[in-house]
Amino acid sequence: MYTLAADKLSDLIGRIYDCAIDPDLWPDTLAEICRTVECRSGMVLLLDFGQARHKFAYTWGIKADWADRYFGYSDILTQFYAAIFSRKNSADGEPLVLSRYIEGVGPAGQKIYADLTRPEGISDIMQTVVLRESKRLAVISTHRHDSTKALSEVDLRVMRLLAPHIQRAVKIVDILDVRKIEARTLAATLDNFTAGVVVVGERGRILHANAAARDMLAVRAPIIEVNGALSVRDPAANRELADAIAVARADEGTIGSRGIGLALPSEQPSVAHILPLARGDLRTRLMPQATAAVFITPAEVPAPTDLQSFARSFGLTPAEIRMVEHLAAGERLDEAAETLGISRTTAKAHLRSIFSKTGVSRQAELIALINRVLPPVRRP
Repeated sequence: MYTLAADKLSDLIGRIYDCAIDPDLWPDTLAEICRTVECRSGMVLLLDFGQARHKFAYTWGIKADWADRYFGYSDILTQFYAAIFSRKNSADGEPLVLSRYIEGVGPAGQKIYADLTRPEGISDIMQTVVLRESKRLAVISTHRHDSTKALSEVDLRVMRLLAPHIQRAVKIVDILDVRKIEARTLAATLDNFTAGVVVVGERGRILHANAAARDMLAVRAPIIEVNGALSVRDPAANRELADAIAVARADEGTIGSRGIGLALPSEQPSVAHILPLARGDLRTRLMPQATAAVFITPAEVPAPTDLQSFARSFGLTPAEIRMVEHLAAGERLDEAAETLGISRTTAKAHLRSIFSKTGVSRQAELIALINRVLPPVRRP
């Protein structure tokens, strides 16, 4: 049985992270991903449901006329993706083999699928959600052709390994608004971003902070500097931050979902996304001795309608939804209980049930989950 060699996996993960620094590298990286799963073409897409458009799309192995046909269906496809990639059908990072679902998408979806696949000799498509927010969805799509065998569990296993790394790279490309970072203009480029960016070395030592991050450090929220190292006040969040930075330095291939949408509790809650920098020719050029870049964005308090969709996804009761609304707004459990007029015992019972349904074990993890599911950054 085919397995992905450790050095091949490491090289591929490094290429994926290089794409966060230089999005123009996506086509070549897609080529390597497609070859690894024996596919002859592929795409990585970020769809904006609110505007029914693609914020960005990178392709490999796709003919211009095929791409024109695909983007000609853009309005319909955003609705199609919103439906087929609901949590009911597809968990984040879990590859979906489209041929297994195409019979249930209706005549319009089947017509589009036939138009986009049959003329190109595409026998099947493997698509994987790598970013999910209330109005945005990012997907990596790889296409298997008639001349090769059917998609197998081995192919799906490889994509599961790559999915969290692609998710991290796509999220950072989104935060940076699809702009390239170059070593020679690093400081000036980073100062242009509204997100806080802190480049750290071993044990979180701060090597560089952009203007937004310096403002955060000055007011000591949501990040602080302790003996020259990046830190946060919440002990649990600080441990998670330090752990993600340490793994980024030791072996970026094992970082998985650590440091993606990491909740940073404060009066104005924020989230952090951590990009490994210790390896790869491109990333190591940015700054000597750098271990990781930490991107910090404000966590927007979700609208009640957004939290309703979150609640439906996880089967929360009305009482649990009200509890989540207060926790998402930054209240502590005792404060939420007092506002809701319930006892602390009842509040703790609600929280235990919420934890059980959402698969988390701490309040910070719950907020991080909400921030991953709902938009974490307020756009102008």
